[in-house]
Amino acid sequence: MEMESGILTCLEKVTDEENSAVVIPETAHQISSDSWFQVGFVLTTGINSAYVLGYSGTIMVPLGWIPGVIGLIVATAISLYANSLVAKLHEFGGRRHIRYRDLAGFIYGRKAYSITWALQYVNLFMINTGYIILAGSALKAIYVLFSDDHVMKLPYFIAISGFVCALFGISIPHLSALRLWLGVSTVLSLIYIVVAFVLSVKDGIEAPARDYSIPGTTTTKIFTTIGASANLVFAFNTGMLPEIQATIKQPVVSNMMKALYFQFTAGVLPMYAVTFIGYWAYGASTSTYLLSSVNGPVWVKALANISAFLQTVIALHIFASPMYEYLDTKFGIKGSPLAIRNLSFRIGVRGGYLTINTLVAALLPFLGDFMSLTGAISTFPLTFILANHMYLKARHNKLTSLQKLWHWLNVCFFGLMSIAAAVSALRLIAVDSKTYSVFADI
Repeated sequence: MEMESGILTCLEKVTDEENSAVVIPETAHQISSDSWFQVGFVLTTGINSAYVLGYSGTIMVPLGWIPGVIGLIVATAISLYANSLVAKLHEFGGRRHIRYRDLAGFIYGRKAYSITWALQYVNLFMINTGYIILAGSALKAIYVLFSDDHVMKLPYFIAISGFVCALFGISIPHLSALRLWLGVSTVLSLIYIVVAFVLSVKDGIEAPARDYSIPGTTTTKIFTTIGASANLVFAFNTGMLPEIQATIKQPVVSNMMKALYFQFTAGVLPMYAVTFIGYWAYGASTSTYLLSSVNGPVWVKALANISAFLQTVIALHIFASPMYEYLDTKFGIKGSPLAIRNLSFRIGVRGGYLTINTLVAALLPFLGDFMSLTGAISTFPLTFILANHMYLKARHNKLTSLQKLWHWLNVCFFGLMSIAAAVSALRLIAVDSKTYSVFADI
């Protein structure tokens, strides 16, 4: 069934293998309206968010040069492959599946629908919380550049960031409405990436020999390596591909493939550049937030941190949009975004949702551990395990024995990786909890 853009009001029912109905509501948000180019920028905005400033510390430091470089390249390839599997199933069974849980429910049934929904929203909630931590860290970095009185603490900046994110979320009704803001996001990303790259090159040339050895005891190295693997997965994947694909114009599969190729060509090069150069310049002492490591003119670093803050506000809206879509659809928020009922609903509900995100961000500002746990418990299952198994089940009769074996190997391997990464992340959180207090100023 081809869905046209606009708001659809009917309900469809997807029946699982046990003939128990899963009710799938049509969305109150705009769909089928965006070009593949715009969707490509949505995907690229996520991959080149301010998180990229931490990858030299959270990926390269635990892995070292050879495993780190190979890991990033392999993660790029397997992420593109896994995302393409999900994209090809968008119109499976003669209908469009505009939500991840809708696709899982159609293939597996009611239980998978609920489990996928839970995994996805845990994933997105944690990503949103991480963005608010990043935005707060960028604001604090600006403050420290001009004042050393330490009156303002990180939790205060996180609260300010949450408020700004809420204002932006209230102002932008749905994902397709970002449009011009995606161009702004790209410019902001280039500013902090170029500044981090140039200043890191300068520091690297002037610095003495760096230590590139992996720090820690043997046990610590094992756990941090596993955690870094989860960060690799986190770097390239959204966990909400069907929701993004829902906004694209027909033909949805071929257009989404163009958007994915755009993301994994133009999008990854800046990320590679700032990650590798940051590690080259500072070695094992690389900070988990690169702009706090570089030396340079105050105004340049301030500009870069302002750009990181503003871009984070835009990027967060992408990952919060599935929750907004769910709430708007459930409560029938449609029509003019400026209607009193619709505006007051967004103020109350979206503001309330981001208030919870902000509280969690201020309470537990441990960014590296946060990324590891997110990758382990949600991104691994959604991006690799579920993607491969859904494709295996949906295309079972069309796959050769070798292809089936390949997908089963992926399911088993990433299942084990997910378990190992979750254990590693929990260990890191337990260790850090002995060092940091809640509402810590880090």
